[in-house]
Amino acid sequence: QVQLVESGGGLVQVGGSLRLSCAASGSTPAIISMGWYRQAPGKQRELVATITSGGSTNYADPMKGRCTISSDNAKKIVYLQMNSLKPEDTAVYYCNFRTSSRYQSHYDYWGQGTQVPVSS
Repeated sequence: QVQLVESGGGLVQVGGSLRLSCAASGSTPAIISMGWYRQAPGKQRELVATITSGGSTNYADPMKGRCTISSDNAKKIVYLQMNSLKPEDTAVYYCNFRTSSRYQSHYDYWGQGTQVPVSS
């Protein structure tokens, strides 16, 4: 069974930096992409960044220019380096692994979420 375990979250001050990690355990189908999403209190989950198995990256506007996504495909780990954090970045951050599937176009695995409160 595949499990995604996130680490690196925690309280950070405005302007600070944080590095999140997410590692997959268990045997996974072929990974299509890995990514990070976040959900702020009272809001819907939104994309932060994704990286494909080939290394192509995509960043959503809210954190573009302030974060960098990277991965170690062999170890099945994805990272999110966040800089210049703002109060509005306060959210629960979730990692996502999108894999191939025998029965549909893809399958999404999710981590349990890690809290990132940004204090002013």
